[in-house]
Amino acid sequence: MEDSADIGQQRRTFLWEMVRSVPQGFIETSGTTFAMYVAIAVFDVPVWMKMAIAASASVGLLLSLFTVQIVRRLGCSVNAASVIVWGASATGFATAAMSGNSAAIYVTGICAAALMLMLGIPLMSQIYRKHYPNRVRGRLFSIAGMLRAVVAGAAGLGLGIWLTDHGGDFHGLFWFYSGCCILMAGCVLAMARVRLRKTKRLQLFDAFGHVKTDRAFRKLLISWMMLGLGNLLCYSLFVEYITNPDYGFALEAKSVGMITSTIPMMAFIVCIVPWGMVFDRLPFYRLRVIVNLFFLLAMLVYFLGGTFMSLCIGMALHGIGRSGGNVLWSLWVTRFSTEENVGEYMSVHTCLTGFRGTLAPIIAFAVAGSLGPSTVAIGGAILIFVSSLLLWPELKAEWAK
Repeated sequence: MEDSADIGQQRRTFLWEMVRSVPQGFIETSGTTFAMYVAIAVFDVPVWMKMAIAASASVGLLLSLFTVQIVRRLGCSVNAASVIVWGASATGFATAAMSGNSAAIYVTGICAAALMLMLGIPLMSQIYRKHYPNRVRGRLFSIAGMLRAVVAGAAGLGLGIWLTDHGGDFHGLFWFYSGCCILMAGCVLAMARVRLRKTKRLQLFDAFGHVKTDRAFRKLLISWMMLGLGNLLCYSLFVEYITNPDYGFALEAKSVGMITSTIPMMAFIVCIVPWGMVFDRLPFYRLRVIVNLFFLLAMLVYFLGGTFMSLCIGMALHGIGRSGGNVLWSLWVTRFSTEENVGEYMSVHTCLTGFRGTLAPIIAFAVAGSLGPSTVAIGGAILIFVSSLLLWPELKAEWAK
């Protein structure tokens, strides 16, 4: 049973996490929709710049492997490190806001902001593990996630209309994103401090030792690699598919915002709290395969349907899968790791996510350009199916209990 101090820390963390969810919800629309939209519709950037924007967050995840090790060596709190990371993200968005007519400066700022945002993910996992008890961790995380999705859904529509009405003048939008990063930094600084065991040497790749010693962790990483690659191949093309006239839609900003942000976020809002409650109760592998099914169906409907309605249905299915996947992706290491090592387990997970996320846009844009987006969708669906099959022995073992 938690003591009063633990309960107090739980409440304090949850309060500030709810506040932090508001600016984070706005920021999520930058990566999912508007950063790429501005690059395509305003600057008409070449393909390699589109790839850079699509891959920048994944590069941040790749580099997040080192975040926990650096914090251990410095001996600073997880909270202070998060403030530094989000301060750097604010600088990136500010650079994009000051880019004027320069596509190069814009893309540099966007990529820097997206990269830095991802570096803080293992640190937040450490905070969740420290301050949220096992029996309610999924529920508390999902309630904040629901608020974040409400904000992101409304922002996807509202900011899309604003951007359309302002004729592509995006500068004020990215100043706003910069301010959101600063607010997020203030919220995590207000949470109770979390500290890790300080090390005498900087051992950047030490976290990978857990892959060698923990068989369940290792197998899940392999399965997640296939799932994530299949999902990210399609995710990289969501905006491109309906913005680029070569694929037959060429939708304007408000329609793009509605389809790629508002619709999936509405599904996310409805489903994330139930997914969080299920996470606290349902065996892990069973839940993993159920979520996989939604992702598989989403990409097939979105890319193969060929109608405006199929775009909406596909993104709704993706939103349902994403809500469950968000809970699993963020919290699964808390089931497989001790409290002290959660950040290291998560850093390996985010690093491999970054690896596939960096690779996925390159493959997706190359294949889509030569064979079409439907080929990417079918390939992604096959990878997700194989990923689920890998977990069949563990799934049977859960059913047998």
